[in-house]
Amino acid sequence: MDYEFLYSCPLSPLTIRLTVVLFLLLFAYTPAKGQPQVIGSLQPIMAAPGDSVVLPCHVEPPIDVRGLMVEWSRPDRKPDPRDRLSRVEYVHLYRDNREVPDMKIPSYVSRTELFTDGLRQGNISLKIINVTLADKGRYKCFIPKLKSTNQASVVHLVIEPNYDKNWTTEMPLHPRNLQTPDPKEETDIRDGWSSRSRLTLVGVICVLLILSIGVGGYRLIQKHPKQTLHQSL
Repeated sequence: MDYEFLYSCPLSPLTIRLTVVLFLLLFAYTPAKGQPQVIGSLQPIMAAPGDSVVLPCHVEPPIDVRGLMVEWSRPDRKPDPRDRLSRVEYVHLYRDNREVPDMKIPSYVSRTELFTDGLRQGNISLKIINVTLADKGRYKCFIPKLKSTNQASVVHLVIEPNYDKNWTTEMPLHPRNLQTPDPKEETDIRDGWSSRSRLTLVGVICVLLILSIGVGGYRLIQKHPKQTLHQSL
């Protein structure tokens, strides 16, 4: 069989450009080996009204973050666009080795704290006391000056009135004991590219290449049917 025909099936310019873009995206959103990453829980944290909960979040590999700013915020909460003096407020803001209460959301005053003893090991988990139904939703832990492409993670808190307490802040608070995922399954601050997402992207690239080769071959056969048949024989 003459394989010259197979090599005469060129990829379309559009497919080539698309493949290059996808590979660049895959490279851009793949953290460098050994680079610190902010990792939160992939599973929602469950609690009942009145509970005290821990929203797990830590830096992997562990580094001392005592000298860095740590922000906990509600990403779905936006400043009022009608109020020019409104500003972003935080669930908890840690800066200059202490909490900064001035920019705190009023409903969280005196109800949140970090585990200051754990900051040396990169534990930035947030404890919320006496949760209410209004506390449910997404929380973002963010270290703005962390030298990483993955500076934040989002933790989802679910408040259920009938939830049976089986996980509280009385459990060990070391990051390894919190509900955190494997480092390879973390989500990125730029809205989260996990290892599974990158594998999916690779699969899409492979499918596009196969389809492009198939379509190119089909078009060539349609254009030169006699020549194609002769080469195949």
